Amino acid sequence: MRQIILDTETTGLDPAQGHRIIEVAAVEMVNRRLTGNHLHRYVNPDRDIDAGAMQVHGITPEFLQDKPRFGDIAREFVDFIDGAELIIHNAPFDVGFLNMELRLLGMPLLATCCGGVTDTLAMAKALHPGQRNNLDALCKRYAVDNTARTLHGALLDCELLAAVYLALTRGQESLSIGLEIPRSESGRAADRPRPAAILLPADAEEEAAHAALLAAIAKESKGECLWGVEAP
Repeated sequence: MRQIILDTETTGLDPAQGHRIIEVAAVEMVNRRLTGNHLHRYVNPDRDIDAGAMQVHGITPEFLQDKPRFGDIAREFVDFIDGAELIIHNAPFDVGFLNMELRLLGMPLLATCCGGVTDTLAMAKALHPGQRNNLDALCKRYAVDNTARTLHGALLDCELLAAVYLALTRGQESLSIGLEIPRSESGRAADRPRPAAILLPADAEEEAAHAALLAAIAKESKGECLWGVEAP
């Protein structure tokens, strides 16, 4: 399974207003492992960059003066992503800009050259409704080190997103990795010895905190908190 983690930086927020791509990065992952193969290009947009956008990514028009136009790297880009599933955070934004650039060149749009698009922002919102789900928040939630991310950058963001995507899509079975108990000769789970349960009693501080929580729930519900009722 070949997947491409993809990100872009742009001159502004809306391709319909003439904004253009100024950086594109794509990082290859095969069978959920990074291969080390990637594509990273800066692009001269032949236009100014919004001040707000520069504050986000720090890329200036002066830096881009000697960089190629998107048309110069378009074929290389399309060949790199050919047939792969694209993993993008807030995919409509990047797909909109990439399709605009391809359309200007008279080239086929992304849907015809990739194997589908997965939006990690939509995935994160479904898993964590009502919470912040930008890349920095997800890095913090999944313990992905993003201390090097002082500004947005397409290549670094791809590498961070790859780690976040793997965390987002890690199956329940991964919780047992390294904890498997060998089967008996009969192969039946019932024949395996069960480890003794370990009881960790709460200390006084934890018991007091628990009692305060139960009291708060009872007050809020205007009735007795069932959690605090001992079983008969």
